[in-house]
Amino acid sequence: LLVQTLIAAGLLALLWWLLDATATNMRERGIRSGFDFLLEPAGFGIGESLLPFDSGDSALWALAAGLANTLRVAVPAILISTLLGTLVGLGRLSPNLLLRTLCAAYVEAMRNVPLLLQLLAWYFIVTDLLPAASEALQLAPHVFLSKSGLSVPWLGGDGGLIDLPQRGAMNVSGGAAMTPEYLALLLGLSLYTAAFVAETVRAGIAAVPRGQSEAALALGLTRLQNFRLVLLPQALRGIIPPLTNQHMSLTKNASLAVAIGYPELVSVANTTLNQTGRAAECITLIMAVYLILSWLTAWLSAWLERRNGRWANRS
Repeated sequence: LLVQTLIAAGLLALLWWLLDATATNMRERGIRSGFDFLLEPAGFGIGESLLPFDSGDSALWALAAGLANTLRVAVPAILISTLLGTLVGLGRLSPNLLLRTLCAAYVEAMRNVPLLLQLLAWYFIVTDLLPAASEALQLAPHVFLSKSGLSVPWLGGDGGLIDLPQRGAMNVSGGAAMTPEYLALLLGLSLYTAAFVAETVRAGIAAVPRGQSEAALALGLTRLQNFRLVLLPQALRGIIPPLTNQHMSLTKNASLAVAIGYPELVSVANTTLNQTGRAAECITLIMAVYLILSWLTAWLSAWLERRNGRWANRS
């Protein structure tokens, strides 16, 4: 305990010395420092924002809008990748040779192509290969896909009714629209991460001894009961921690959106940096936000592990 305390104290002292040396060097060179710029007008606009934003709003609100955009794509991507990855992981354990081969091919293809290249490919598909808005593909009633993005029904019509998209002579109007940048990022993150989730699910289930299933079937449990009451509670113990790591990676990988023009946190912070020249402060804020998001994800993972342990004990 004494050694650990000394190491922690040494690291804090080193960090303090680095910060003090950096501040001193910046003062000697006449470089402004501090976080006062956060309350000044941002001086730039954000093309796509979940939060209402204007160039006259503060830089702090601009960063908040960027964070909201990051969560706007990260949360649904986590849900999609988890669901799709679970299905693919189960498919890899299927006795059907064709299904097992297709799932294995998907995993190998997605895992071995860099995510940035996949994002650029999806952006090219959405913006160049899809038809114009006037000739949008109708995927379902009042669901249209075109170069302008994906339009879907949404609450918010007159009288609280559902606002339905309508294809017109020039574009698709009404409903909620997902821009090409958002759509490409959502697809890229979801499909890429799903491949890693699939391997996590496959490994977790395969790690449960075969004798557990044989014993459950010998006791008269159906295959569904065997999976729900015997295999799944034990497999989750090995699935949840690495699955949490994949969710963390997905959230951080959203920063690659700068390559396709989606204004998430890092993109907005880069613009703020160029406007104010406060490089150290902007980088510190980005690091702090991602650190907090990682802590929250780790806390949620620990909570799920405890809950799964109680569920397994009841089962």
